[in-house]
Amino acid sequence: MTTTTTLTQPAPGSHRRSHVVADSITMLNRNLLHMVRYPGLSLFTILGPVVFLLLFVFVFGGTLGAGLPGVDAAGGRAAYLAYVIPGILLVTIAGTGGGTATTVAMDMTEGITARFRTMAISRAAVLAGHVLGNTIQAIIAVVLVLGVGLLVGFRSTAGPMEWLAAFGLVALIAFAITWLTVAMGMQTKSVETASNLPLVLLLLPFIGSGFVPTESMPAGLQWFAEYQPFTLFIETIRGLLLGTPLGWNSVLAVGWCIVIAVAGYVWSIVIYERKSVR
Repeated sequence: MTTTTTLTQPAPGSHRRSHVVADSITMLNRNLLHMVRYPGLSLFTILGPVVFLLLFVFVFGGTLGAGLPGVDAAGGRAAYLAYVIPGILLVTIAGTGGGTATTVAMDMTEGITARFRTMAISRAAVLAGHVLGNTIQAIIAVVLVLGVGLLVGFRSTAGPMEWLAAFGLVALIAFAITWLTVAMGMQTKSVETASNLPLVLLLLPFIGSGFVPTESMPAGLQWFAEYQPFTLFIETIRGLLLGTPLGWNSVLAVGWCIVIAVAGYVWSIVIYERKSVR
């Protein structure tokens, strides 16, 4: 009697997927180690928003807070602290995006990315490592800045589900912005340019509802401030943490995250493939 043993080979697609996942984890570890070994850039992305928070609350907060609807002069600073926290969190995410563009540009200009292209490493994993690593860094920075806000008196009306939703939205925004800044870092030809290009993202919370209501702005600027994505992000986080009306803000905010992430991904892949054939 003859017994036949059949060996089942893994499907080629599953092998490729496991290869991409393993390479992505390796590249993620590399970026996390880079964050630990070079803490100066990470520290700057946290200290900057903290300085903004303390400056706006304790220097300008009394006056700006008194100008908020339904707030009297006596409670101006406390009201402004609650109002400005969502904007500060978006400044934090945008600031970490600048660090992302800088590290990507360093890898590109120093030839590290070119070396990866000659190795048996998934091309998608090289970019995914940057994105996942810097998304984690952005979330850590947001948590630390929010902790400072709690220390100086910020109090939320959110329940556990609202906090969870706010955390999820912050992670999604950080993921989308990171893809965009990865593309910016790859597009530039020098580290200096890469560090300056994402500064436009830092301006958007200011030209929005992050620090003052959009109703206080001139008509043309008000239209831009109300419909640009950072205002939708800020208003959604504000609604989740403070109970202000959400309306369609949450749906539009998630939609903008998807658009930004897809645009950044496509832009990054196009640049990576173009430079790979040189």
